[in-house]
Amino acid sequence: MTKASNNKKLRHERLLKIIENEPFLTDEEIAGRLDVSIPTVRLDRLELGIRELRERIKDMARRTQEKVRALANKDIVGELLDLDLNQRGVAVFETTKDMTFERSEIVRGHFIYAFAESTAISVIDADVALVGVANIKYKVPVYFGDKLVAKAEVKRIRTNNFVVWVMVYRDRKEVFRGKFILITV
Repeated sequence: MTKASNNKKLRHERLLKIIENEPFLTDEEIAGRLDVSIPTVRLDRLELGIRELRERIKDMARRTQEKVRALANKDIVGELLDLDLNQRGVAVFETTKDMTFERSEIVRGHFIYAFAESTAISVIDADVALVGVANIKYKVPVYFGDKLVAKAEVKRIRTNNFVVWVMVYRDRKEVFRGKFILITV
């Protein structure tokens, strides 16, 4: 095996691992991690049969949203990418200009809260789940165009009470955190 083909094989293995761990990375972000050009990433994806970002997200969201019991698809803020009911979930949300304050272009907090809340409710395996208590913290401002990732984890289940922690990240830096006590009926 030549050195070039060996490097390509190793790069393909790394690409597969990166996509498996973080399926919502853009080709640009992957290129940066692999220290190659964007066209190289695109060619590698084609060779490996890995679809582009939008298609990966749509597929994951479609499969994941079918599992949600407590919310209708239209009530979910953002797109769910991964879901293990009563355990954990991952969702993405892209902010837009109409979500911001006019002067500062900072995203209004209720959009971020709604994203976190719907992610928390989505992980609960129940027909109806409501927020009984929410303890939240906004850590840094979010601007329009930012892509947010919410990671929810069920920390405790007691009869009809669920404690769910949700962390929201932008570029792997925490921008919001919330502890939700959900009540099922």
